[in-house]
Amino acid sequence: MKKLILAEKPSVAKNIADATGAVRRNGYYEGESYLITWAFGHLLQLYDARDYDPAMKVWRMEKFPFIPQVFQYKLKSDGKNKDKPDAGVVRQMEIIRSLMQRPDVTGIISATDDDREGQIIADEVWGYLKPGKPVERILLNEWTADEVNRGLNNLRPNEAMQSLQDAGFGRQIADWLIGINLTSVATLKAKHGKNSKLLNVGRVLMPTLKIIYDRDKEIEDFKVTRYYKLRAFFKPGSKRQFEGTYYIDKNEKFDSPDELKELADRIQGYPAQITSKKVTQKKEYAPYLFNLSNLQGHVTSKFKGWTSDKVLKVAQDLYEKKYITYPRTSSVVLDESLKGKTAKVLEIHRQQSPYADQIKFHTSKRVFDSKKVESHSAIIPTYMLPKSLSEDERIVYEAIRNRFLAQFMPVAVAEDTELILKVLDPEKTDRSQIQSAQTIPVQEELIHSAQTIPVQGADNPKKILKSQFLDISGYFQAKGKVQLVEGWKLIEGIDSKDVTLPAVEKGEIAEIKKTEVKEVERKPPKPHTEKTLLKVMETCGKKYEEKDDQEMMMAILSGFSIGTPATRAETIKKLKTAGYIKARGKSLTCTDLGRQMVETFPARELFDLEYTGRLEKTLSDIEKQKHSRQEFLDLITDFVRTSVDKIKQDPVFGGTKDSPPLHTEPVGICPECGAPVMETDKAFGCSNWRNGCHFTIWKNDYFINSLGKKVTYDMVKILLEHGKVGFHGCVSKKGNKFSAYFFYEKDEKTGKYRWRLEFI
Repeated sequence: MKKLILAEKPSVAKNIADATGAVRRNGYYEGESYLITWAFGHLLQLYDARDYDPAMKVWRMEKFPFIPQVFQYKLKSDGKNKDKPDAGVVRQMEIIRSLMQRPDVTGIISATDDDREGQIIADEVWGYLKPGKPVERILLNEWTADEVNRGLNNLRPNEAMQSLQDAGFGRQIADWLIGINLTSVATLKAKHGKNSKLLNVGRVLMPTLKIIYDRDKEIEDFKVTRYYKLRAFFKPGSKRQFEGTYYIDKNEKFDSPDELKELADRIQGYPAQITSKKVTQKKEYAPYLFNLSNLQGHVTSKFKGWTSDKVLKVAQDLYEKKYITYPRTSSVVLDESLKGKTAKVLEIHRQQSPYADQIKFHTSKRVFDSKKVESHSAIIPTYMLPKSLSEDERIVYEAIRNRFLAQFMPVAVAEDTELILKVLDPEKTDRSQIQSAQTIPVQEELIHSAQTIPVQGADNPKKILKSQFLDISGYFQAKGKVQLVEGWKLIEGIDSKDVTLPAVEKGEIAEIKKTEVKEVERKPPKPHTEKTLLKVMETCGKKYEEKDDQEMMMAILSGFSIGTPATRAETIKKLKTAGYIKARGKSLTCTDLGRQMVETFPARELFDLEYTGRLEKTLSDIEKQKHSRQEFLDLITDFVRTSVDKIKQDPVFGGTKDSPPLHTEPVGICPECGAPVMETDKAFGCSNWRNGCHFTIWKNDYFINSLGKKVTYDMVKILLEHGKVGFHGCVSKKGNKFSAYFFYEKDEKTGKYRWRLEFI
């Protein structure tokens, strides 16, 4: 008797066949104990709207929202003719059906990927074919022969995966409801306004677009400012010169250059004393193991022409070739149960490394921590050494292997040195005393309290008075770094760009050889790249800086994110295809259409990162049996009904034909630059925008709309003329009515305009 195994792809089916000794047949493999066949990802898809109702073949506004009572599945459609099923899918489903019905098959094993998407790829097939035989689940993190045989000896009933199945089907249906309804209604509304382009709307698509839009706006609204720094170059006797920066109360940035230039000219050639020397050793740990987002960010930022989608495809190929573990993971550590296996894998790869003598296995929590593993452990190489790799495969594989080996290299150690120098007044200091002094031991407290400081090195020891320091408010600081132990940086190929200081001691005297006042322009934020965008999606908009310790990343609430590791690359690709964003080199920016969607689309919740994060968190909680699939779908259904109604009734979105004609005369004078303010389709804006004036009042202003009011020509005219405009009958969030004066005022800190109310 035999069991039928369904793999997610033909390549995985071959891996299982190799491990079990099965031989190739027509559309499957057969061995002593197992029949092995495969899917091509999803073989089935949810019905289209027209499958439920033929009248839905033509989109009509009155037909939406369209919410089926029961969701049904059909064979995946042909790419060219959506009315016909794909011929290859039909053929493969018949093979699966015939194998499933063989009298010698007593049970079925789902061997799709161990995640919510993999779970439903197989469950869709069983729901469609109704096998009537027990279904079991194999859960693996890699497809090596050892792991396949271990997994086949530790099968789980498929019923035990119910919560994962609920999350998968819940996600699938939710995306169908939002996509079908909001895309259709938005496109119809835009078409009514003479825009025939399909407007793709999605649960993950919209907040990702908003992230890019927000960064674009930050860059646009950024106002160039400058600050000034004073640098001095010190020469301590015969030792080499070094650089220091002038500080007052720990601040080195000054708004005006005048006082700095005066001070720079004054102290040129003066002596300065090293009053403090602080040396600290700092351990630098290797970055955590890769999860998918970090791997994508690493490769796309380091190599030209790479996208996150390409990284995922290459990693998936490496996984199916048994060279790496499961790539679609959000974890950056390994489960503690993998310690023994990891030690064996490390030993195999250690022997291939030029740093073999430095690589030592350990069980640190930075590598093994079951509490921080979400479904799948971090990506590492398997014990299988590649015989040959394409150039793309080599780039991704070496990144994963090197990051793995780096965990077991010595910790890098750096020595940081900080010097504080105070300028001496040569008119109050004996020049011979300074020239003869080699070192002047100084205790920090003496600088502030003692009247004199002893001098060593002179024939007749003299004393430097505290009053001999130049009477200025600040001091100079010099910093240097020396890499004492390269450690893991050798494997990662990181070159230390250290600024080293000469071997000086506390108390030494150095002459100020040169001074300069440097003008520094504050730079706007940089456009998002795929690396930074993926990080924001992973953390659901929480602040992230490249220098932050990745421990912060691991502390992010489990599941609270935009999309999943498996879908984020596809989301970025869809945004490009939809025409919402474009790439310039590595930078991602919004197109005009993308901006229009963010600024006018009525279902504002879709652009709220917190709202989207909560939806993703709910799906994660369904997996953990904290919520039910039906509760989630009820929430989505209510959202869809409300959103469709908003789109239909919105007077601005889509630029409908019955919109009132635009006023050609100015509505008023710009409070920012004095130029005329003109009406456009979407806003009342300064006509001087080409020269950098960004004063704008949007017609779909969210705050005004939330109070039940609209931004109109007459309203803006009164506001610009009198500085305020009154509204009666405003409605608060609690439904209470009130009257108020509205002021549109500039926030001096951010440079942006905000509404302020005074209740009448």
